[in-house]
Amino acid sequence: MRVLIVEDEPYLAEAVQAGLRLEAIASDIAGDGDAALERLGVNEYDVVVLDRDIPGTHGDDVCRDIVGRRLGCRVLMLTAASRLREKVAGFELGADDYLTKPFDLEELVVRLRSLARRPSRGAPPALEYAGIRLDPFRREVHRSGAYVHLTRKQFAVLEVLMTAGGGVVSAETLLERAWDENADPFTNAVRITISTLRKRLGEPSAIRTVPGVGYRLEETGRYR
Repeated sequence: MRVLIVEDEPYLAEAVQAGLRLEAIASDIAGDGDAALERLGVNEYDVVVLDRDIPGTHGDDVCRDIVGRRLGCRVLMLTAASRLREKVAGFELGADDYLTKPFDLEELVVRLRSLARRPSRGAPPALEYAGIRLDPFRREVHRSGAYVHLTRKQFAVLEVLMTAGGGVVSAETLLERAWDENADPFTNAVRITISTLRKRLGEPSAIRTVPGVGYRLEETGRYR
């Protein structure tokens, strides 16, 4: 999952980003509405955590832009405005969820996970493919019933592959979905993470390399 945090208080934004990193959720930060629109025009996000009262383009207008352009990402408004009328206004703008400050990071993570599984494809709470079961809420992975311990980045990469349901995922897409915008596009981090992920999942290998294209989960597990 990749999240855009739109927050003009640097300490809060960085604290949220650090907390999400611990949950294997990649995130970028935009300190104002203009920066948010710029990132939304370049990157693909699953959820936008949006403060309404931000410099530049107002948060409400950012929300309208996301809905109007049908970007496909969900919007969670995170703001100090807690009155019912303000919450209703946020939903009327097209927000999918609303969380008021101060908030608990654990609740934010649960809400993000819930929003991320709402796309039209109807992704289930737990993903299952090729004998692997991934539970994003508990951050647990099992293969053939046995628990598999993964690092945060390995978990994030596997989640992207699981969501694809056997479809081929390019290295570029994995980099976009499991790393933040500071990732070097020429890095070999994806290849290394795939290699270590294969080892953690054990034999037979569940991840197939499609030369020149990317990676996919393989039901037969016969390929590397």
